[in-house]
Amino acid sequence: MLRPFSAPTRSLLQPLGQNMVLDRIFSGIQPTGTPHLGNYLGAIQNWVNLQEECSSVLYSIMDMHSLTMPKEPAVLRQNILDTTAAILACGIDPKKCFLFRQSLVPEHAELAWILGCLTNMPRLLRLPQWKMKRASQNNEGTVGLLTYPVLQAADILLYKSTHVPVGEDQVLHLELAQDIAQHFNKKYGEFFPVPKAILSTTKKIKSLRDPAVKMSKSDPQKLATVNIADSPDDIVLKFRKAVTDFTSEVTYDPAARPGVSNLVSIHAAVTGLSIEEVLQQSVGLDTAHYKMVVAESVIQKFAPIRSEIKKLQEDKSHLMKVLEDGAVKAKELAAPIYQEIRRLVGFQ
Repeated sequence: MLRPFSAPTRSLLQPLGQNMVLDRIFSGIQPTGTPHLGNYLGAIQNWVNLQEECSSVLYSIMDMHSLTMPKEPAVLRQNILDTTAAILACGIDPKKCFLFRQSLVPEHAELAWILGCLTNMPRLLRLPQWKMKRASQNNEGTVGLLTYPVLQAADILLYKSTHVPVGEDQVLHLELAQDIAQHFNKKYGEFFPVPKAILSTTKKIKSLRDPAVKMSKSDPQKLATVNIADSPDDIVLKFRKAVTDFTSEVTYDPAARPGVSNLVSIHAAVTGLSIEEVLQQSVGLDTAHYKMVVAESVIQKFAPIRSEIKKLQEDKSHLMKVLEDGAVKAKELAAPIYQEIRRLVGFQ
């Protein structure tokens, strides 16, 4: 597992020679609106830390990826703005990273085509997320749904990224990107660094209604997912209704007591305490009272973020400008790399 690291101070726009490799982080988030608790603890919180520790960081709103699941255009437009407002409110600073919208840099899609021509079909068909999401579309998955892992590889490789923060469910897709990079290098000469994973140390946050599955924005049970912009009353209600078990003591045993263990993981993550410290503080509490302790910790954590989200959502032109300015910088970084790719494959 690769931990967050310190990188040498360099300009974000320093030109890259073909064989020069500097530490560069790339990650992205689909625009599903305001992120939920699991998004924040599993990804965004890590992003905020990484922008302080590496001098070349790119974060993208992955609007092209979002088309793999049906969405109304007006909903997508609003989701892009709401997601941008949320991650800015969480502490992402455009002065310390490039924050941009994927579709504003067309080289992502162009490189995806080149890389797709190096990727075999059986590899894509074996990916578990294709099978799972295809099932959700009545077994009529689209070409975009099948090939979006290749677009993910292009997203990463377009900037010669060296490190990618990923969740456990995306590790196989990063392995595909690594294999594609190596295949390209073998065919055209050493060009892409093989990107490495930065895995979050936060335990995967589970659904409050079914701790066997991860927390998800698309969960049909409204009480299953805590959004970071939820009101205090909504947060209290969702934790009060959280599924636990018939044992009143607060313990941590994900296999035997997944519901209570999920609450302990959330409590530890939002307070910055260890699992052991949380359990020590909870001695003597029954699970009903402990749910309210966790709810209050989440409320306190998200109160300033929720306030900042509301303020940012009132200024859509500012949000659009942040994404457009970031795209200009990202394109400036991507253009010479992509031109060299064009030369290598014979386009020029």
